[in-house]
Amino acid sequence: MRILVLHGPNLNLLGHREESIYGTATLDTIDVSLIKLGEELGAELVIRQSNLEGELVNWIQEARRGYHGIIINPAAYTHTSIAIRDALAAVDLPTIEVHLSNIYRREEFRRHSYVSGVALAQISGFGAAGYLLALRGLCEQVSATGSKRSADGSASGSGAKPGAR
Repeated sequence: MRILVLHGPNLNLLGHREESIYGTATLDTIDVSLIKLGEELGAELVIRQSNLEGELVNWIQEARRGYHGIIINPAAYTHTSIAIRDALAAVDLPTIEVHLSNIYRREEFRRHSYVSGVALAQISGFGAAGYLLALRGLCEQVSATGSKRSADGSASGSGAKPGAR
């Protein structure tokens, strides 16, 4: 099972910005914990971060081939990017949206997500642990229902089982 993990803008500054909102964990710490859990679950992770909307869209589109699902924290693009939403809809892979903070307890403009309408689920407010919850949930979902696409991008009804690469 191969999962794409995408971190949006400013997440490269975690551990150094607004710690009262985002906590003290760095992006490297989150990525290391994801890789460790991925190994336990038999999932290969490809993890990327960008501050650029177009780069995130390109990576989502590339996921049509070779991936079984996506975990994405679109960060500020959650509230502004129809392009990211449309790319996720187009690739039609099971997607989990993650937010470190509870976006529904924050400023009004942060309470709307363009991504949530095309995501399988949204995890919000659990801090860094939200990524681990997302990975567990996505792996269970893909294993139970099968990804709509096999690793080579062709249609699939059974999907990959944990441990398969």
